[in-house]
Amino acid sequence: MNTKPIVLGLSILLLSGASLADDDCDDPISHWQPQETLRQQLEADGWTVFRIKVDDGCYEVKANDANGNRVEASFAPASFDLMELEREDDDDDDDHDDDEYRSNNQTPAANPVMPSNGIVKGRPSVTVE
Repeated sequence: MNTKPIVLGLSILLLSGASLADDDCDDPISHWQPQETLRQQLEADGWTVFRIKVDDGCYEVKANDANGNRVEASFAPASFDLMELEREDDDDDDDHDDDEYRSNNQTPAANPVMPSNGIVKGRPSVTVE
């Protein structure tokens, strides 16, 4: 049995997966610039910064950009190069903001009307898991 093609294929697959998964910043800590400097630069560009924290070796920023979009961005801590930018409404991971928006913009009915066709007897109960 010739195992050389199998070994070669698996090697290439493993190496390509490792290169694709490397989105972390790898700047030496001795070269990092202060978070406050990044905050000042972003605010000078019109951003409203809510939080800066270190995540996977990058500065992760939660802010509103100059256009008012809520964003999460990753910056290299030594050079402040933008590594990744994601608008908060691009995904459904941030369900808390959606719930807060709904609760602020919808008024519940004071006395909801129950159907009168006899199907529903009283209020239904709902369980959320």
